[in-house]
Amino acid sequence: MQKGSVGGSIRLGVNIDHVATIRNARGGGHPDPVRAAVTAAQAGADGITAHLREDRRHISDRDIDRLVAEMGLPLNLEMAATEEMLEIALRHKPHAVCLVPEKREELTTEGGLDAAAHHNHLSYYVERLASNGSRVSLFVEPSKVQFAVAVAMGAQVVELHTGAYCDAMSEGDLSRAADLLKRLEEGAAEASAMGLEVHAGHGLTFDTVGALARVPEVVELNIGHFLIGEAIFSGLESAIKRMRALMDQARAEISGNRTA
Repeated sequence: MQKGSVGGSIRLGVNIDHVATIRNARGGGHPDPVRAAVTAAQAGADGITAHLREDRRHISDRDIDRLVAEMGLPLNLEMAATEEMLEIALRHKPHAVCLVPEKREELTTEGGLDAAAHHNHLSYYVERLASNGSRVSLFVEPSKVQFAVAVAMGAQVVELHTGAYCDAMSEGDLSRAADLLKRLEEGAAEASAMGLEVHAGHGLTFDTVGALARVPEVVELNIGHFLIGEAIFSGLESAIKRMRALMDQARAEISGNRTA
């Protein structure tokens, strides 16, 4: 997933977790997450994200095996920092690994990883994954302290948690949303200045993606749940193409502003 640069093009990673959620509701093999990954590639995605959870509530080990073997796009494996997940990542050598917080009782990831508080634990995983050839990302809140720790650990990427901003927008709390967006914008600039590649994701929709795509330091957005939900009404290819177009339009706007 090499395309994408500060202020230039922006990459779209499509998270296919919830195709597996639907499949697992009844068992069997339908709908197939790997088929969704192929469709995403055809629709303009630059990569595929999949979160292999400890409880295997959606993506399974077999899904990861097939994604590595059958898919043409780079795989971004989201995982908790555990020995079980490390062994899986070391075996498969995905293009990227994003370390995320994980609790069994949560419905979805509730916030960023506290890398500062868990530095000693996380450093081992970052080093092992990076030395195995994967680009290592930490899913964090927009915080200079978290960025500094990521750099110290040797992570190459941070992914900014956009969930709070998206929630404020969906609730119509525009003042809070503006404050949260400003934090994300400032955080992206800080992280980039420290030498980190900046990604963002969680909860993004057609209505919120433009604001993040207009942040010049953000070079990749990872989007899943909304796209899978929208696919029920318009089809997965159509939903991804529309998201791709909105991202590209927003990116073109910042390029136009710089040359105006």
